[in-house]
Amino acid sequence: MNQSNIAVERTQKKTNAYAWYVVILCMLAYIFSFIDRQILALMIEPIKADLQLSDTQFSLLHGLAFSLFYAVMGLPLAYIADRFSRPKLISIGIIVWSLATATCGLSKNFIQLFLSRMAVGVGEAALSPAAYSMFSDMFSKDKLGRAVGIYSIGAFLGGGIAFLVGGYVINLLKGVTLIEVPLLGALKAWQIAFLVVGLPGIIIGLLFILTVKDPARKGQQLNQSGQVDQVKFTQCLQFIKKHAKTFACHYLGFTFYAMALYSLTSWTPAFYIRKFQLAPTETGYMLGTILLVANTLGVFCAGWLNDWFTKKGRQDAPMFTGVIGIVGLIIPIAFFTQTDQLWLSVTLLIPAMFFASFPLVISATALQM
Repeated sequence: MNQSNIAVERTQKKTNAYAWYVVILCMLAYIFSFIDRQILALMIEPIKADLQLSDTQFSLLHGLAFSLFYAVMGLPLAYIADRFSRPKLISIGIIVWSLATATCGLSKNFIQLFLSRMAVGVGEAALSPAAYSMFSDMFSKDKLGRAVGIYSIGAFLGGGIAFLVGGYVINLLKGVTLIEVPLLGALKAWQIAFLVVGLPGIIIGLLFILTVKDPARKGQQLNQSGQVDQVKFTQCLQFIKKHAKTFACHYLGFTFYAMALYSLTSWTPAFYIRKFQLAPTETGYMLGTILLVANTLGVFCAGWLNDWFTKKGRQDAPMFTGVIGIVGLIIPIAFFTQTDQLWLSVTLLIPAMFFASFPLVISATALQM
């Protein structure tokens, strides 16, 4: 091997290492995003008591306030990601949602908490469109599933950590009515939890600005002068209309699939607290462990299966992987709430969480491929 080949090989290794560094950093950001969005679920009882909220209002906080703006803002933020620096967009998003999570802990009523949750949704909407776009520019198709899978693991590491940290904070401050915080005054345990999980995310946001460069964009169409031909939004709509059946099946199928996942992560804590009289601390530790193990394995397996089917020549690899997940999900998700035995309910919940995690990887991979 001559010197030029050695130099090329070293450069390639550095490029690969940097690409995986970006994936890991995006995964860390995703971890913090899910910590910040999921911590609310464990705090349902103390928040309802302190702010005098109904189950309907709590559903609006966990669902509408976050999800609506997370979904709606995804379109304009994806448009920005196609035209401007993706690392800077991610950085701004992280800082916005981290500060918004902290302000959740300062909320005094339903409206204030609703607005803070809206801001969390807006900030977090910046991450995935920009991250997926960068991954498709840095990885070949046969590695893209693994890259997206590793990134998606952050969702359940974050969700698990949210329950574990939330349970720990509740247990640590058990019996303490109010805690004096400099500049902020007297706060309750659930308010402290939001501050603890929210503010550290700012560090990740700064790391994106300081260490990540926007990769060269692939697959762009050039005009006659050799410049990038910017795709208009109307052209995107025309493309979707041309392939309406494909996109309709994709969006509807994975939307209902994701509903199963987020229903599990949103209401399972309340289910075990109310049906089995578990303490929030016990619930946090139990569900945190399940998310860290079952869901993390689920996204890893989904990414691996997608890449394996792709190498075998299946052009429908993401969809086929999704079908496997759906079939595996049906029985455990239907029956884990129907038993009075805690051990049996948890035993059924584990595979439900495992298979429910599949869409986070394959829905995005299908669009990027």
